[in-house]
Amino acid sequence: MTKRLVLCDCQKTQTLDVDILSAASGFECSRIFTGLCTHQLPEAQKLIAEGNVLLACGQETARFSELAADIGADEPDFIDLRDRAGWSDDTNTAPKMAALLVDHLRPAPQVKTRDVESHGMCLIIGPSSHVFEPAAQLAQSLSVTVLLTDQKVDLPLTRDYEVVAGKVRNVAGSFGRFELVIDAFQSLDPSGRGAMRLTAPRDGAHTQCDLILDLSGEAALFLAPHKRDGYLRADPKSLPAVALLVAQAAQMVGTFEKTVFLNFEEHLCAHSRASQKGCNRCLDICPTGAIMSLGEHVEIDPMICAGCGACAALCPSGAITYDAPKASDIVKRIGAMAQAYHKAGGTAARLLVHDDHGAEMISLAARFDKGLPADVIPMHVSALLSVGHAEILAALTSGFVHVYILLAPTSEKETIDFEIALAVAIGASGRVGLLDVSDPSDLSKALYGVKTSALDFDPILALGNRRQVTRLAAQALNPNAEVPLALPEGAPYGAVLVNTDSCTLCLSCVSLCPSGALLDNPDMPQLRFQEDACLQCGICASACPEDAITLVPQLDISAVALGQRVLNEEEPFCCVECGAAFGVKSTVEKILKKLDGKHSMFVEGGAGRIIQMCDKCRVNAQFHRENNPLSGGERPRMRTTEDYLSKRRDH
Repeated sequence: MTKRLVLCDCQKTQTLDVDILSAASGFECSRIFTGLCTHQLPEAQKLIAEGNVLLACGQETARFSELAADIGADEPDFIDLRDRAGWSDDTNTAPKMAALLVDHLRPAPQVKTRDVESHGMCLIIGPSSHVFEPAAQLAQSLSVTVLLTDQKVDLPLTRDYEVVAGKVRNVAGSFGRFELVIDAFQSLDPSGRGAMRLTAPRDGAHTQCDLILDLSGEAALFLAPHKRDGYLRADPKSLPAVALLVAQAAQMVGTFEKTVFLNFEEHLCAHSRASQKGCNRCLDICPTGAIMSLGEHVEIDPMICAGCGACAALCPSGAITYDAPKASDIVKRIGAMAQAYHKAGGTAARLLVHDDHGAEMISLAARFDKGLPADVIPMHVSALLSVGHAEILAALTSGFVHVYILLAPTSEKETIDFEIALAVAIGASGRVGLLDVSDPSDLSKALYGVKTSALDFDPILALGNRRQVTRLAAQALNPNAEVPLALPEGAPYGAVLVNTDSCTLCLSCVSLCPSGALLDNPDMPQLRFQEDACLQCGICASACPEDAITLVPQLDISAVALGQRVLNEEEPFCCVECGAAFGVKSTVEKILKKLDGKHSMFVEGGAGRIIQMCDKCRVNAQFHRENNPLSGGERPRMRTTEDYLSKRRDH
């Protein structure tokens, strides 16, 4: 059965073009209804009963889903064209609707998940004046323990929940597996007559729980507490806030799915080599502390990760990639929207990247203000930083003339600013911006009346990993670039400069380079460099014993960056015995000048000649020379069993 697109103009408050929408979706379109959720509800019921429908309504999804359940039909699919396109002061919104429709019909990417088991063990932390009432409510559905932060109190006589006292020294974990260390720990002693009392305090008590309700009113136990699953925190003086958390906590029992946001390939990680410090970008930026150093690479705890995407955006090697969805899926998605928009007759489209907060802002702007302009196409993402500099550049090369990122209150603004600055340096100057507004009307004001100009090249779809996408986009945006593009400090692209006067060609940088950007030449003393592979991790600079290496953030889009070039080379030294080339001539000469006749091992005439030999000849010379320290007398004969038996009288 052919899928049907069901359209409603919501009391003639928007204009719908059936032909364009049908062509974009490949679906048969219904007639345009005016009140499908009100007086035309029977017709909606009939369409839903027939099945295989896509309802162009985002507001009344609950009503139509309930209707489908009542009649035993499959739940219909929904798309919101009204708030994101139809409700606008602009009139020609058909190309924009076509782009949104194509985006909606793309197959949903597969997202990895892990099961999280909660047995309902809840720890409530706070003073006695605020914790006993929530504990009594939650005790009906959870296994509750109260951790008192004050001690001089009248303890409750109820045994519906446990009561302890103490101070949290350390806490780790996430929903379903919190681990705490408590000092000055006191448990309840229920025996005896009279008031309840606590035991003597002791330090270092360990406990576990599935969720934590923090009503202490003190500093949060975690960094970015709003991003830590299972950690519920509210102002204990706000009764509505506490009631909301209690209701939320009561439902947190059972098995839940935790999205695995990131994919990590440790062999690509440039964190460290041979105890030499390298890239720490992910460690420095992670707001939840989900990333830890583990020797030469980092480790990510997927149960703590909140999926902000900051680490993936900054990772220079691609060891950390956003996986919900993948970067390649986002690039393809952007390209499909741009293509559909232009195919439907649209020109000079602008892309608006937003999350859940942005979606609400757009809906309010559509209902109470001007809405979005017809050339602004909103793209909803789960995390704003899943769209970094590579995706911004890909959007510009695929047909969009401008990219906006609509900031949310909890967004990692510092990282987003850096990604925008990097995109600007590569070629997006004047074509990318950050929208930091709190009022929906300000959102409309910021987008209307903006003059844009089309890019002077045919759209391309940049494919590959993020580094490859960036390079292809940079070439399209800078067709006449004759010199490398200067990038801000900390960029994951760049060159390596070597002070040839200081460099001794020890090649320690080559042995430690995690990406293979620095290479040697097996035939002669030579240091080579391939700029396209350089991550600017800094391991080479920190490992260089002569401090001869300097990092230069830049992007060379010419073919030179794809090949190897020589940074330093010297004449090899030839063995005085066999003539084989070994080592660096200048280095051997410096060693000879410093040691010959001066060091205790080289005081004898001609002893310095050993320094001028290759490894093989040096061993031979040492073995055959007079007063060879390795030589000695004849080795004693090994005694055997027969030697001992021959001395016995019975033999």
